[in-house]
Amino acid sequence: MKTVGAFEAKTHLNELLRRASKGETIRITLRGVPVAELVPAGQEGQKDLKKIVRELRAIRKGASLDGLSLRDLIDEGRRY
Repeated sequence: MKTVGAFEAKTHLNELLRRASKGETIRITLRGVPVAELVPAGQEGQKDLKKIVRELRAIRKGASLDGLSLRDLIDEGRRY
């Protein structure tokens, strides 16, 4: 991953955008502190979202707390 300062990023934005469009991730710093990342559009978010949904579904299937199911916990909460 390439790291550039904010001034350099502003000065060479077209070049950085071209590199990002080819799949490279560029970290932008301000006074040496990372503040942003320039990433290729539409690649990372879609994969991560699908993975998150699969993980949530897997957790919901077997979720229990001391023998109580998720449905039991919801119903118990509605009583109060």
